[in-house]
Amino acid sequence: MPEMLIGGEWRQAAAHEELEVVNPATEEIVDSVPAGSPEDVELAVATAKRAFTEWSKTDVEKRAAIIGKAAELVQANAKELAATLTSEQGKPIAEAMGEVTHLAHGLHYYAEAATKTRGAYQDLPSTFGPAYGLVIRRPMGVCAAITPYNFPLTLLGTKVAPALASGNTVVAKPAATTPLATLHVAKLFADAGLPDGVLNVVTGRGKDIGDALVGHPDVKRIAFTGSTEIGRHVATLAAPDLKRVTLELGGSDPVIICADADVDAAVKAVIIGRYWNAGQACLGCKRVFVHDSVYDAFVSQLTERVARYEPGDGTTKPEKPKLRMGPIHTKQGRDELLEQIESSGGEVLIGGGTGSSDKGWFLEPAVIAEPTPDSRVMREEVFGPVLPVSKFTDFDDAITRANDTPYGLGSSIWTHDARLIHRAAQEIESGMTWVNQIHYGYDELPFGGVKASGYGKEHGIEALDSYVEIKSVVVGGLA
Repeated sequence: MPEMLIGGEWRQAAAHEELEVVNPATEEIVDSVPAGSPEDVELAVATAKRAFTEWSKTDVEKRAAIIGKAAELVQANAKELAATLTSEQGKPIAEAMGEVTHLAHGLHYYAEAATKTRGAYQDLPSTFGPAYGLVIRRPMGVCAAITPYNFPLTLLGTKVAPALASGNTVVAKPAATTPLATLHVAKLFADAGLPDGVLNVVTGRGKDIGDALVGHPDVKRIAFTGSTEIGRHVATLAAPDLKRVTLELGGSDPVIICADADVDAAVKAVIIGRYWNAGQACLGCKRVFVHDSVYDAFVSQLTERVARYEPGDGTTKPEKPKLRMGPIHTKQGRDELLEQIESSGGEVLIGGGTGSSDKGWFLEPAVIAEPTPDSRVMREEVFGPVLPVSKFTDFDDAITRANDTPYGLGSSIWTHDARLIHRAAQEIESGMTWVNQIHYGYDELPFGGVKASGYGKEHGIEALDSYVEIKSVVVGGLA
């Protein structure tokens, strides 16, 4: 059984309880991990606080070198990491390898970026004599990184890398159902030379340790990815101490396919954006609005390509020309999707069944034509391989319907008309808009949502500023 990491020591939980990790494709127990308690959180935070004193003073070049070495070790251990990720999360090996690659890229990015940030110098008015101003960046202290089950490694990297690069220490809490790959990455950081206590991992159920971590007075910064409901709870717990918080929450990303769109390219992108990771992504193509002049062609190609997917165990390959799609991560999640499909009010063109396997929480990828506007698939976040498609005639109506959601994470438009591109970029209420591109989070660009999709930015150089306190220094008396 893997142990959790606190202060460079691999430990059992204080209560000596365990938590089973189950493969959602086979329903078999993969392994078990310590079921942490508030006592374990207390120890991890205290350890990270002590480690902060030295790590915050460590030369940025050395911090960057350690993060870069960790990235190299992630790449060197990619196959083993991917196999672990598939066994606990369910995604096919090819997708798991893609996630590991994304993690390594993000680590390399922040290893480079850490050495490129600079302060600022400003001559000041001589009201009180000659003076100049400096703007410096000071690390914050202990940061909490709370990650979900759908992309446990990618989302770990977007939090841990900028935090460490900026001189902070971290207590990470992976999802209770996907802790194994995270623990492996923590070991690789240790192997890369990260000092004891700088990165700690506490495993366990959110209800047992989440509140203790978020509410701990020595945790200065919280980075959370998960549901909007839990995100609101995190914000409430953090509010009394005015902690710095970023929340990347749910999404119901609209896609607008205009009359002049490259339909073939749009179909290919939408399929990846919706069915990658069995549709279990905050960011993805969740609601598609297609101009009536190309609607039939789009839907025809879409259903033809969706039929090529075959749900199954992520460690195996289906017969050609089928494509493997993994299971829904939990039975509860699949049941929720089935209810959303049943109440859509539209025509299910393909998919929506549970398949013939008596093991695993599989769901056949579905396309729903013209669901009712107030249906659950249009009003809620659909966290699985279910795609509602609706037609529009007027572009103003498409924009209105795109914004008719509590969420605002991503969005996209498919057109070559510069005027429509400009309007979509300005008028769609989302944290990011893609033009003739798949919904994908680049490490190089700031990413985050609006409305019920959360606040704050991850990714990009901007993420580094969210892990430091910006301080102004006025220097005078030098005349």
